[in-house]
Amino acid sequence: MNLQDKVIIITGASSGIGEAIARELSAAGAKLVITARRQERLQTLADSLPGESALLCAPIEDSSTPGRLLELALERFGRVDAVINNAGIFVAGSVDTMDLDAMSQMVRVNFDAVVRSSYVFGREFKRQGSGAIINVSSIAAYLSSSSVGVYSGLKHALEIFTSNLRVELAKSGVRVGSIAPGTTETEIFDHMRTEGAPVRADQTPPLEAADIAHAVRFMLEQPDRANIAKILLVSAKESV
Repeated sequence: MNLQDKVIIITGASSGIGEAIARELSAAGAKLVITARRQERLQTLADSLPGESALLCAPIEDSSTPGRLLELALERFGRVDAVINNAGIFVAGSVDTMDLDAMSQMVRVNFDAVVRSSYVFGREFKRQGSGAIINVSSIAAYLSSSSVGVYSGLKHALEIFTSNLRVELAKSGVRVGSIAPGTTETEIFDHMRTEGAPVRADQTPPLEAADIAHAVRFMLEQPDRANIAKILLVSAKESV
């Protein structure tokens, strides 16, 4: 895919990996529809991008948000070529301390919203005979640690869902893949530190958000005959 003038949706774009992806793809010539909760940060990002963009400030777990993103892309740019489902939150806790309401919110954001978005855009891409869905997972999908079982379980479920969706859409012209970053210096990682989650960035240099953005661009720029189903991207010095 030549990204020049391609229309790409990015969720969770106001900071961290989502912001880095937006900057990378805009620099490659893509037209973007970016979404997150923080209007001011979204607007600041949109104003700083070299290419065209449209923004929607909305909670990604709202059932109407994927449809609104699709409508915005079609209204503003006339089509949509890819969606990057990046939005996510982190909640940790032991059996004794887990905030169950916050946990349920994480289920809605990290899994339900991604599945809904994948289906909304998957239907549109299948109709037009082309498109790409990339779901941002986590190295946590492959690890077992105390206090982060729900977060890790959701990311593992997302990996399985994405793989099955790829198989389902394999002959439709729609490419589907996931990227699982290792330890990455973002706001979520800062939150993991405060939550006492088992992260090891103090012992090993973490990835930067731009590293993930480069990999996402690489996935999108493959020829139509190639679909990168999964990338596990870790620090060169991270032992997992």
